[in-house]
Amino acid sequence: MRSMSGSRRNSGSSLVSSSSASSNLSHLEEDTWILWGRIVNEWDEWRRKKDKLLKELIRKGIPHHFRAIVWQLLGNATDMPVKNQYSELLKMSSPCEKLIRRDIARTYPEHEFFKGQDSLGQEVLFNVMKAYSLVDREVGYCQGSAFIVGLLLMQMPEEEAFCVFVRLMQEYRLRELFKPTMAELGLCIYQFEYLLQEQLPELNVHFRSQSFHTSMYASSWFLTLFLTFLPMPVATRIFDIFMYEGLEIIFRVGMAILQYNQTDLIQLDMEGMSQHFQKVIPHQFDSCPDKLILRAYQVKYNPKRMKKLRTENRLLKQRIETLEKYTEQFVTGLQTQLEQSRLQEAELLGALKEMQDKVLDLEKRSSSLPDENNVAQLQDELKLVKLRELETLHSFREMQDTVTELNQRWQLHMSKGGGGHWKESPKNALNELQDKLMGVRLREAQAQAELREVKLQAIQLESQNQIHSKLIGRHEVESAAMQERLQQLASQNKGMLAQLTEMKRKQAELDCKSKEEVMAVRLREADSMAAMAEFRQKIAELEIQKEEGLIQGQLNHSDSRQYITQLRDQIGELKNELHVNQIPSCFLYFSEMIDVVRHMKHDILDSLLWPSSV
Repeated sequence: MRSMSGSRRNSGSSLVSSSSASSNLSHLEEDTWILWGRIVNEWDEWRRKKDKLLKELIRKGIPHHFRAIVWQLLGNATDMPVKNQYSELLKMSSPCEKLIRRDIARTYPEHEFFKGQDSLGQEVLFNVMKAYSLVDREVGYCQGSAFIVGLLLMQMPEEEAFCVFVRLMQEYRLRELFKPTMAELGLCIYQFEYLLQEQLPELNVHFRSQSFHTSMYASSWFLTLFLTFLPMPVATRIFDIFMYEGLEIIFRVGMAILQYNQTDLIQLDMEGMSQHFQKVIPHQFDSCPDKLILRAYQVKYNPKRMKKLRTENRLLKQRIETLEKYTEQFVTGLQTQLEQSRLQEAELLGALKEMQDKVLDLEKRSSSLPDENNVAQLQDELKLVKLRELETLHSFREMQDTVTELNQRWQLHMSKGGGGHWKESPKNALNELQDKLMGVRLREAQAQAELREVKLQAIQLESQNQIHSKLIGRHEVESAAMQERLQQLASQNKGMLAQLTEMKRKQAELDCKSKEEVMAVRLREADSMAAMAEFRQKIAELEIQKEEGLIQGQLNHSDSRQYITQLRDQIGELKNELHVNQIPSCFLYFSEMIDVVRHMKHDILDSLLWPSSV
């Protein structure tokens, strides 16, 4: 290119100058080939002095044969140290190789360069993706990036494509888009939702009523720069502008597409809108990409406001993370307390079961002991035995008295020498008395034996009575202790259940409070939208009044100026008030969007990047 354009450089050196930066391309005398040859050879000068003209030329499209070198120049990737490491990186092993191999076959499957499992395109695409996964291990490999690398490989060799891709990741916010957290994607969705609410409020309300979230259709726009959504010629034109202006063109083209299709989309439900995005929109600008680019630059885009939204998004994210952290800590504390309560409840139930087993055992043992009726019967028997003992003792004493009396009589008789009938048979009388004495002594011995037996039975009965009384007393004490312990366990269990109920109540209060806060925010947003509509109507009425006052000439010259000044002041105040009260509705769905982004891993990206395969 340098040799081809250099031979004719002198012939057109004065044709394109810094003074012609604002001129129309139709006034240029040089053809496109010569012009872009000069741009490449005089790149530094064009960037310094003819930047506006260069921007205009890039928006009209970079010629195919110049894209490789112009993209490298735009990305400042012509001389990068990492290029010398490329061959060494290919010799290394990457943990992402399996994922890369899986997705390569689905990257531009209809393009001739990438057709076939062993095609050159698939091999060089694998090399570049593998090399980058080794250079940037935090990002590694992410679905969607292969489409960008594939487009680069269609224009330049793999070493140059690798350098340009590294520069895109580092300098064009793409690395933040492809990080595991995908925080930059969440920010882009947040900013895009603000534009949607501000410029297409009716479509925004319809999307929300159908739960058609922005991330469902716009995520692939930012991740692949429209390469998987629009035909290759149109997407390449957008990529030309992206290399010069960054992600701003993605916002502009996205809004232009929605503006062009607003009437049709409002009439469709969620399923119909999904089909419309997949089958109708991609082919609307096949014949005229310039029409889409022109509409994109008619979209209102305020870089300062987008930067402010970036700050708001960061603060909102920090607040959400703080709230999530606090909620997580609170839930963790509740779970810990709940686990401790359950452990204590289990211990109390175990102790209660043990006590119940002991009570049952005592009841079984008590059933084998004599009851109160049996003890009373034993006491009555003991009393009867004691009465029998007293009667026997009384009989024994009577016998002793009889024997004593007989002995006295016998002694008296012997001292008198006998008389009366004793003289007739003294021997028989003596034998009779001896027999009576022996019988009395025998009965005395028997009575003493019975008395000893009765005393022994009385002692045994009394001992048994004492033992039974002690056992019953001990059982009563143990039973009372068991009942007291059982009451304590029941009280502790009741307390634990009360604590658990209180924890559940607090959790319910937190959930209710969170829902109330969300509802309050939505109510404030509705009020703000109503106020915005009212302010816009007032502004329109004041502007109409202003025009009518100027056209009809109802006021004199001095009064007209004063009237116009008053109208302008009122319009300015209303605009300022509108700006203050304008609240992006995006943050209402930001928490939901965060959840979507956090779970937008390889499987979810499949549905975004390859919708036809789902």
